[in-house]
Amino acid sequence: MYDLIVIGAGLAGLMAAHTAAQAGLKVKIIAKGLGALHWGAGTVDVLGYYPDEQTPIERPLEAVLRLAEAEPGHPYALVGADRLAEALQAFRALTVELGLPYVGAGDGGNLWLPSPAGTPRPACLAPQAQWAGRLEGPGQGAPMLIVGLQGMRDLYPQMVAANLAKLGYPARAASLPLELVTPRRDSNTAQLAAALDAPAVRSRLAAALKPLVHAGERVGLPAIVGMKDHPAALAQLQAEIGAPVFEVPTLPPSVPGMRMYAALRHRLQRLGVRLEINLEIIAFHAEGGRVVSIETETSARPLRHEARGYLLATGGVLGGGIASDYLGNARETAFGLPLALPAEGEPWFRPRFFDPAGHPFFRAGVAVDRLFRPVDVAGAPVYENVWAAGGLLAHADPIRERSLEGIAIATGMAAARQAVGALRVAAQ
Repeated sequence: MYDLIVIGAGLAGLMAAHTAAQAGLKVKIIAKGLGALHWGAGTVDVLGYYPDEQTPIERPLEAVLRLAEAEPGHPYALVGADRLAEALQAFRALTVELGLPYVGAGDGGNLWLPSPAGTPRPACLAPQAQWAGRLEGPGQGAPMLIVGLQGMRDLYPQMVAANLAKLGYPARAASLPLELVTPRRDSNTAQLAAALDAPAVRSRLAAALKPLVHAGERVGLPAIVGMKDHPAALAQLQAEIGAPVFEVPTLPPSVPGMRMYAALRHRLQRLGVRLEINLEIIAFHAEGGRVVSIETETSARPLRHEARGYLLATGGVLGGGIASDYLGNARETAFGLPLALPAEGEPWFRPRFFDPAGHPFFRAGVAVDRLFRPVDVAGAPVYENVWAAGGLLAHADPIRERSLEGIAIATGMAAARQAVGALRVAAQ
């Protein structure tokens, strides 16, 4: 029997499993699919915009203190600013060990990086490969050459450069033949990144790119600079081009996120964590206020999984941890836990898709206590051995706040620590 089963393979679930496994627990991850790492920019967003405000945040850790006072149910209020900072530092140290180091501004502030649309986007931590592309203010920093591949669907260099230039960042665009990387015309970003794992392909790309670069420019490439051999790929391109190179995130799938997922999965396997994907929970069994087992669907009879504890990291409305129907019903998909939903009579969605105030339903989720145990309307734990983390938690809108990865890392680690402590006590 396992000590802890983590349900969900996104960043929250992976960090929770890593924390528990390092503490000596026997851990298994089961998940219906892959998490948001495969879809985001690969950065760690802690807090880019304060709720109900449009002003970008310069210092997210300081803003978290204000947020915790104003919204005591927010996941950051449960974690606390100090533990959030510790979690981010632990994550940075882990990325160095994994060979995919993440960097930050150094003063706890947000970085500003080019988005796939050519607009500045805030991020607290970013992969080393995105560092040279940081935007220090209109008219500041070295000029940028944004380079794309002709026929590539997921990044349009002319649009990126034009929008950056309109905002005062010196930038221009260039395109190179796709055949420099692959003869395939229908390659996605993951396939292009895998092609650039080959040193000869990188040399061919660098040779074509070098004559286009003006003195003093930094070169922005789509985020496809290698998959399994990314650090070497980035170093080789910079050396052969003779200019700083940075990656610009593309439309999904996210190569930076896929790199991190693969690295974390390899680390978890070394720690003895079993990871099983494509398993959907269809039933669970509880006795005496504790979940004793769960069942997942198979082509034959249901598959039973048993553990002493369970940690939910299934994501929220967008992640599949919460399902709804056309009748206005919503449910937590694994254990049927109570949900914190918009107030009676309040609409789930506002008329405008991009309403500055956001949509109330995206703040729906599972309410937890200070120990990250899901609670009922009276505030009592629903099950003694169930914990929750990440986007499933109520009272936050991670996409709008730009807090998705920060919440995932901090609450995943915090919930896992609570699970470790409780399971150790129960075993005594």
